[in-house]
Amino acid sequence: MRPSRHPSRLLAALTLPVVVAIAVSGCSATASTGTGTGAAGATSTPDTGTHLVEHARGETEVPNDVQRVVVLEPVQLDTTVALGLIPVGAAVLNEAAGVPAYLGAAAAGIATVGTVPEPSIEKIAALKPDLILGTESRHSALYDQLSSIAPTVFMASQADPWTDNVALVARALGDEAGADDLLTAYTDRCAEIAETYGVAGMTAQFVRPRDGILTLYGPTSFAGSTLECAGFTIPERDWEGSISVDISPERVLDAQADLVLVSATDVTDPTLVPESIRTNAASFPGLNVVDQSFWITGVGPLGGMTVLDDIERILAGTK
Repeated sequence: MRPSRHPSRLLAALTLPVVVAIAVSGCSATASTGTGTGAAGATSTPDTGTHLVEHARGETEVPNDVQRVVVLEPVQLDTTVALGLIPVGAAVLNEAAGVPAYLGAAAAGIATVGTVPEPSIEKIAALKPDLILGTESRHSALYDQLSSIAPTVFMASQADPWTDNVALVARALGDEAGADDLLTAYTDRCAEIAETYGVAGMTAQFVRPRDGILTLYGPTSFAGSTLECAGFTIPERDWEGSISVDISPERVLDAQADLVLVSATDVTDPTLVPESIRTNAASFPGLNVVDQSFWITGVGPLGGMTVLDDIERILAGTK
């Protein structure tokens, strides 16, 4: 199993530009996928070189010393890198943009295998992975093909609490203690920011403009949960059982909060702020434009720390 990092070094590693070394050790192992169902979890299988992982598609025997992993979701990419293993391949949200820059130079050479909604079976197979991580809600139709290439573990949905998905990835990689350390460092940093800047009682709303509408993210989303972890409260509304809701520009005032964060691909371009917000500037005195590359695609422990860096930057600038 890959040794976990020491917690005191974790916080430093996560708050500085990420440079991760690949931990290579070990033995090879054969694996087979199962067809049962059960709650996500993992149990050891002694003397076989594998461990059994229960996931959205059943049970899968995964090598204890995974070295060539392909990931199909942002949270799987982030968590794998955070645990010290650089994937050989990753599906990305935008092939032109590639792997998010916030993951650092060590991740820049990861091969892309298509987009998150439409990964390429051929590109995945060519990388000869020993583990594939995907998602039932997005990749269900591909499971049989993927599992014929390598042991395959599916989380249920990208909309599940991201910390739960981090834990599943860690179980698949055989490093649950490492994930615990990562998430503890994240929550400790949240508490530090909340106390330092006294945000108790303040509201915050994250807004993503797209396709002529405004998407507001709720407390169960990655962005919303990180804001609440840092002490803010997301304004109450009917989230319709989802992580977000869409509103029309005519309802822009529904996005009001003490701190309003609007995502953009270029934070220096004011024209990327929707006109409906710009023409109602007096109603958004706490408006800040933030980088979509980690507020949207940075799901995971490293992305969480990067978002917290941004929150602290914004709060420090208001003092």
